[in-house]
Amino acid sequence: MKWGPVGFDLDMTLIDSRPQVLEAFAALSVETGVVIDLAEVDARLGLKLEDELGYWFPSCAVRGAAAVFRRHYVELAARSTTALPGAREALAAVGAAGSRSAIITAKHEVSVMPCLRASGLTADMVFCFVHGMEKADVLRSIGASVYVGDTPADMAAGRAADLLTIGVTTGSFGEAALTQAGASFTMASLQAFPSWYTRILGTPDPG
Repeated sequence: MKWGPVGFDLDMTLIDSRPQVLEAFAALSVETGVVIDLAEVDARLGLKLEDELGYWFPSCAVRGAAAVFRRHYVELAARSTTALPGAREALAAVGAAGSRSAIITAKHEVSVMPCLRASGLTADMVFCFVHGMEKADVLRSIGASVYVGDTPADMAAGRAADLLTIGVTTGSFGEAALTQAGASFTMASLQAFPSWYTRILGTPDPG
């Protein structure tokens, strides 16, 4: 039985977006005069921007704050986003096996494309502005067999879609937290993905 597509989260799974995200939040804080604890932002990295902004701004101000953040972030992302170790090889391994790759991210499209261009990453499908169980819906809709992410919410989404769910510890969460959230396997980075994927292709598709 042929395996289905492989879904990948973007931030801190395929790309190191932490420096640009935190710098853009710092610039937002300066421009608006609102104090933002960057350590708290870092701990929740992976949320939709508007959801994170809800911790710092009243609901009536979130839309404006998001526009300010994205103005800073898009410039930073286009200039300096880098791929995490193993990201290119992981995406290439999926393609070499005759399957399709999908990036499934909470980022808005306006922020995703500069990141992909700067990092040199490409995927067969890109789904933007989805988080948590919304990702599970996307994974089901494309008939995915595997989902790879770095947060407990990613692990929960993959498990809800009945997929093999891979947790990489390149983000803010360690092996224990990802396993507790439902990871089928954990990896220190995507450098381990190609060999794992080659092995797993020899087993029956869980879908």
